[in-house]
Amino acid sequence: MKKYLLLLTCLVSFSVLAQKAIPSPPAVVSQKVGSTEVMIKYAQPSAKGRLVFGTKEAKALVPFGEVWRTGANEATTFEISNDITVQGKTLAKGVYSLLSIPGASEWTIIFNKEAKMWGAYTYKAANDVLRVSARVSEHAPTEQFTIGVSASGQVTLDWEKTSVSFYLK
Repeated sequence: MKKYLLLLTCLVSFSVLAQKAIPSPPAVVSQKVGSTEVMIKYAQPSAKGRLVFGTKEAKALVPFGEVWRTGANEATTFEISNDITVQGKTLAKGVYSLLSIPGASEWTIIFNKEAKMWGAYTYKAANDVLRVSARVSEHAPTEQFTIGVSASGQVTLDWEKTSVSFYLK
């Protein structure tokens, strides 16, 4: 009887733990753009009432002017099956970390050859393969950071009231 009670207690405990939400769950977006397969792997942090983008003085979660992993946990990865252009600039097929430097009206989007890194702590600008600019627009609040890719090649980064897009061909 004690064994069954212990087993039941363990099952209930594991069930409760499994129901807790992961703070920044993993996500994958995959889309064919022309003849190129695009796959982006990232983690989705939530705003949780915090100021997401802004100045250090305002205690923004992601300060303007600093390199960001473009998600949570490990740096976001960006994989393409063929050479493409990003904002008109060539990017060779391969796997890259996708980082960014947010700004109030414009972001710098960075493709770095070090695809596996935790956050942006080991980021080295010398490993950048491509940097492009992307415009910021405002949209309806988005609680959880989300990346989208359309068949036409538009990549969108949406979080809080901020939306940033860049284009692939």
